[in-house]
Amino acid sequence: MRWNLRMKAAERGVWKSTELRRRLAEAGLEISAGKMSALWTGTPTSIRLDDLDIICHVLDCEPNELLIREPDAVAARRPPKEKLTAVGGPAITPRLGRNRTLPPA
Repeated sequence: MRWNLRMKAAERGVWKSTELRRRLAEAGLEISAGKMSALWTGTPTSIRLDDLDIICHVLDCEPNELLIREPDAVAARRPPKEKLTAVGGPAITPRLGRNRTLPPA
């Protein structure tokens, strides 16, 4: 997911995190300066749904405008498909660090 807070804020004429923090406080969401800085400059690892609701209310947007899916990033994390041997079964690869021998050929 890509966090799009700064772009949505800019579209609403909010150019500084302190201004957004003030608007959020007026709407009932008190955010510390450190947490606001983290939301403004990076992608949060987690966010409360109540907080997201207030942020969307203040910026007059929907959650899918703040959290943008990245299907390519999901595909890159997917494990590679198993290689098939000439017999047609999956290739056997030893697990590292377990000191196991290879099965007989």
